[in-house]
Amino acid sequence: QVLLLESGGGSVQAGGSLRLSCSGSGFTFNTYSMAWFRQAPGKEREGVAAIIDDAVTYADSVKGRFTISKDNAKETLYLQMNSLKPEDTGMYYCAAYPGEVFTPLADWEYNYWGQGTQVTVSS
Repeated sequence: QVLLLESGGGSVQAGGSLRLSCSGSGFTFNTYSMAWFRQAPGKEREGVAAIIDDAVTYADSVKGRFTISKDNAKETLYLQMNSLKPEDTGMYYCAAYPGEVFTPLADWEYNYWGQGTQVTVSS
């Protein structure tokens, strides 16, 4: 059974930083495409960052501020978020797919999802 468990969310002021973690279990972590998505109230879910093998993709809105990485030995995906803005507020989800995806920031590419962790950035 594939399980994804996010942690690290919280409330910060604008300009602050957070690091999200996604712990995976029940699958061969290093063979999966992994990504972070977020959803703000009243808005559609959007792709934030993805990592497929060693290739990374970022949404334009987070480039230069967020860094996605993974530790295959620890079976953990990370999202380092710096220079946070109020518009980064939302529920952040970890997602996984057993193989290569071709549209890294499209949510329909992924079939395993975590429960999410809330990020709130105040101005």
